[in-house]
Amino acid sequence: MKIVKLGTREYAPVFEEMKAFNANRTADTEDELWVVEHPSVFTQGLAGKPEHLLASSDIPVVQIDRGGQITYHGLGQLVVYTLIDFKRRKTSVRHIVSALENAIIATLAQYNIQSTNDPNRPGVYVGERKIASLGLRIKNGSVYHGLALNVNMDLEPFHQINPCGYAGLEMTQIADYVQPAPSLDAVADKLTAHLMRELVFQAA
Repeated sequence: MKIVKLGTREYAPVFEEMKAFNANRTADTEDELWVVEHPSVFTQGLAGKPEHLLASSDIPVVQIDRGGQITYHGLGQLVVYTLIDFKRRKTSVRHIVSALENAIIATLAQYNIQSTNDPNRPGVYVGERKIASLGLRIKNGSVYHGLALNVNMDLEPFHQINPCGYAGLEMTQIADYVQPAPSLDAVADKLTAHLMRELVFQAA
């Protein structure tokens, strides 16, 4: 599995690159983790309902092809796209989701943040507040999209939506528990190491 660090990139071009990677991959294509930070954008999943956007603003809304409702990406949030050959790993969507959640939980534990998953709602939570979101798409036997972990960002735009379709869901971030807040690069190094272990463990 290859780690690709994209730096700070606008959402829409990276979305198109993900789709192209997935469409053009072969049985021999190495799986990749894309590490990226996006400027402010709302993304609306396939089943997304417009009423979950509560207020209009200058933040663009991009319609995309993952599952789920609406979420927010912004500077200070760590995004990792998981470009995985689903057929080759002979696993299930639930196992991949669990692997992503477990990697996030293990990363947060390194910062002494106790977090859990919720079997009824994908993502990772600190108490009742959500710190990381997940959204995946399987097409042509492969997985793309991935996870977003809030590190040190402006959380206000989450109040302009029902995050992931849940009214009143409060968001949180690593910076609420750790000062000084770690850099995105430092968190990325820890998270990708855990992802490598969790996802390789799932492989056939």
